[in-house]
Amino acid sequence: MPVAKGLLKQTVIKVQTALGSVASGAGGQVLRRRTSVFTATRDTFESDEIATHHQSTGVSYGLKNASGKIDGLLSAGTYKLCFEGLMEAAFASVSAYAAGIDVTAAATSPHFVDASGGFLTAGLKVGDVVRWTGFSPTTNNSKNFWITALTATNMTGVFLDGTAVVADAAGDSVTVTVVGKKSKPPLTGHTNNYYTFEEWYADLVRSEVFGDCKVSQIAVDLPATGNASISIDLVGLSRSATGAQVLTSPAAETITGIMSSVNGKLYLNGAALTNVSGVQITISNSAASAGAVIGSNSAPDVSTGRIKVSGQFTALFDGVTAQALFDAETAIALATVVTADETPTSDFVGFTLGKIKLTGDAPDDGEKSIMRTYPFTAEINRAGGATLAYDDTIITVQDSAA
Repeated sequence: MPVAKGLLKQTVIKVQTALGSVASGAGGQVLRRRTSVFTATRDTFESDEIATHHQSTGVSYGLKNASGKIDGLLSAGTYKLCFEGLMEAAFASVSAYAAGIDVTAAATSPHFVDASGGFLTAGLKVGDVVRWTGFSPTTNNSKNFWITALTATNMTGVFLDGTAVVADAAGDSVTVTVVGKKSKPPLTGHTNNYYTFEEWYADLVRSEVFGDCKVSQIAVDLPATGNASISIDLVGLSRSATGAQVLTSPAAETITGIMSSVNGKLYLNGAALTNVSGVQITISNSAASAGAVIGSNSAPDVSTGRIKVSGQFTALFDGVTAQALFDAETAIALATVVTADETPTSDFVGFTLGKIKLTGDAPDDGEKSIMRTYPFTAEINRAGGATLAYDDTIITVQDSAA
């Protein structure tokens, strides 16, 4: 008798058209994973009545529940649908800015100056990874440049491949383009996506389909060395088991590189942190079954709460910058980006939190370098906006392959 093997299982995701319309047929996307575990459970109620035979009179079934957890390695494009579901907004591109001949480049900060003052009205933001074209020093062109500070005229940042900006006078007709797409919780027009997940066991010719799922949490772990990882929690309303594949002909897994923090950057309060040993970011909405109703063994919907973002970073204790920010209760910005490699156009995923507060400052001890852990909580950045340096949101995610 064959036994199901994890190597042969496929986990497939597809967006539903509406609540109650479990997806089927062609389409969907095979997800890369380390593990994916989807579970169907039932509420049970054991009888507590007393009878003359002194024995239990059994158990009854109640509400059906479904949940899932996907653990994977962070890679560009792979978890696009999950981020969209949690942040209630699709990934969208930003229009390229044809800056014309008024931009100069400098090897020292600020690296790029736009005499026309169009950086902010073009929709560029701190935390964006952009690429320039049109400079005479071609080494400034077609490379990932991460913006760490921005005004209407000045763009400061770093090339993610570690190379330097080459000075150039005005006169070249240049264009700057935000790479990939961005998603952020919006102020209005929130999407309400439900997903169908299929666990397809090809070796058993067996399918388990979990419908009406919502993403309840995404946790991203960015260690100083090693692969960046992602964990996704899901809440659903149903499971059906069949002997045939339901989400037929799904798109193959993405083939983008796995993100590595050793190639990434972290800025806190506008300054580079070079002593950080790890960053964790968690986005959640407290999704849960809406609960039982009379006449049905399934909940009518999955309810969600407000979008919350929290996390922590650990750092070598070699200064008091972060400690002072905690003591002063200072609201600051945190931005980080991780790349797949050190090439000029590497795939990447970036996270920008325009307003956080550090909520702790815990040291460790031992025969080693002393570390401190700084947990933080984010809030909506109402100082951001359409023509300002930050988005008016709690978190922005940029994905080069979205």
